[in-house]
Amino acid sequence: MKKFILATITGVMFGTVVTTQIAGPLLAQEAQRKASVYEQLDLFGDIFERIRSQYVEEVDEGELIEAAINGMLTSLDPHSSYLSPDDAADMRVQTRGEFGGLGIEVTQEEGFVKVVSPIDGTPADDAGLEAGDFITHVDGESVLGLTLDEAVDMMRGPVGSEIIVTIVREGEAEPFDVSIIRDTIKLTAVRSRIEGETVVLRVTTFSDQTFPTLRDQLNERVAELGGMEKVNGFVLDLRNNPGGLLTQAVRVSDAFLESGEIVSTRGREPQDGDRFNAEPGDLAEGKPIVVLINGGSASASEIVAGALQDHRRAIVVGTKSFGKGSVQTVMPLRGEGAMRLTTARYYTPSGRSIQALGVSPDIIVEQPPRREATEEEEAQRNGRSEADLRGSLSNDSLTEDERRQIEEERAEAEKAADLRLEDYQLAYAIDILKGLSALGPEYAAALARRAN
Repeated sequence: MKKFILATITGVMFGTVVTTQIAGPLLAQEAQRKASVYEQLDLFGDIFERIRSQYVEEVDEGELIEAAINGMLTSLDPHSSYLSPDDAADMRVQTRGEFGGLGIEVTQEEGFVKVVSPIDGTPADDAGLEAGDFITHVDGESVLGLTLDEAVDMMRGPVGSEIIVTIVREGEAEPFDVSIIRDTIKLTAVRSRIEGETVVLRVTTFSDQTFPTLRDQLNERVAELGGMEKVNGFVLDLRNNPGGLLTQAVRVSDAFLESGEIVSTRGREPQDGDRFNAEPGDLAEGKPIVVLINGGSASASEIVAGALQDHRRAIVVGTKSFGKGSVQTVMPLRGEGAMRLTTARYYTPSGRSIQALGVSPDIIVEQPPRREATEEEEAQRNGRSEADLRGSLSNDSLTEDERRQIEEERAEAEKAADLRLEDYQLAYAIDILKGLSALGPEYAAALARRAN
């Protein structure tokens, strides 16, 4: 018995020695790290005090601290930043769908402001700004070296005032100036239209009004066509959609999915992750869907495109999306300011991250520059035919109803030709749905079963 007790005590003592040998250096390293952090904070305090007391001009202490905080956040990634009380209030207004400005979503790249996308119907869109444009100067003053928030502040101003931005665009030999008149931006989250038997749903942003407006617009257009049996499919147009609320991206995706994962987020710690799943109910009732994206489609719009693509619920058409695969959390701070901090990455249902890669379309379709039909094209479209010849024989095989139907189909084809000149990508998407419809309802039903 004495030997057993002795062995036990020895084992405990040996374990204590080993624990001390391992934990000792780790504790020392942690203490050293903390001491280093405190030394750096002391250094910050010293620098702040010297600037406050010795800088050539008197400084605003509050602005100095805000600049230091913002510099710390913007050093992390392009999307983390400090929001002053005014900026935080502006952001809350923007998510409700109305704010003042130019109407562009921007980021920062290589020191310059890069246009993620112009928003439909805004001054920036009307002035011809495009996704991928670089803004190098504002009213003749360079933005190089400024933070993104500082550059955005330069572009703000009273409604009705003019701003001149200098643009560098790929394919253009020289920078050029664009004049824009600032205005109040009223976002229409979703606009819809009917093209033949296709319902086109144009989603411009993901604000808190996006899903309810999408649902209402879809139902109205389906009723206008005479019911879902008269619809050959839907085009979900997410081009130049800079994103917005994650919750709305989930709801829009869920609108067309019966089940399965929509998106997952993964933070620094495993417990910080989240997963969003679809619930039963498809607003499109299994009808084919084509999603349109381009380089201006970012964030929330990429979540929707990625989810519908991974579930094979939609054919994605256009060009590669922007590639913003991170999640920002807005954290309120004292003094009514806020901190926008990147807290997670998001992943599509197949587990892929689109950060810096974007969503690749199933069918790549470039958008050619808009142009008017040439005289030759107009001549070909309106060229002479047998019916124009003097004394030509009439067609005696058609009834009046059949003749009327042919004329309606010809008018529809001419309208489609006009749409190709106006918006080639949209016309391509509609042609896909026409092709699927021509294969018959059985094929569309099989497609829907495969997706769900």
